[in-house]
Amino acid sequence: MGHIEATRHLDATPDAIWATVSDTSTWDKWFSIHEKWMEEPPTQLAEGSKLVAKIVMLGMANKIEWTVTQIDPPRSLSLTGTGLAGVKCDFTFTVEPEDDGSKFTVAGDFEGALIKGALAKAVEKDGASQLDKSLDQLSALAAATA
Repeated sequence: MGHIEATRHLDATPDAIWATVSDTSTWDKWFSIHEKWMEEPPTQLAEGSKLVAKIVMLGMANKIEWTVTQIDPPRSLSLTGTGLAGVKCDFTFTVEPEDDGSKFTVAGDFEGALIKGALAKAVEKDGASQLDKSLDQLSALAAATA
């Protein structure tokens, strides 16, 4: 199993961050592991919403079928996903007010028959790098659309 997590202060307001995170049409602009939707996602996310995406980690693509397991606007969104080769993943995005902006946390867990030992460590390293890039892009996108 691999685990990745990042927390950062973002200059945009919690509402602006939430508006970006909960809008699936923006995911390819900020969530760096997300390449594209393979099926049209719902316009409004709710518990039980299904999303089918192509993600890329370690340069390898995988089709992930996401299910929204928890949504608490404008504070948190949790997804669980299953992919090819028995890959399972969970992601949680959390937004909190902080000073004049927001504290944003994203955490993800990956598991599967192939995600063990050295490969799990490689997924964690790539994932940490991807999260840093995602937070940079999210901050810029949310600030621009606020």
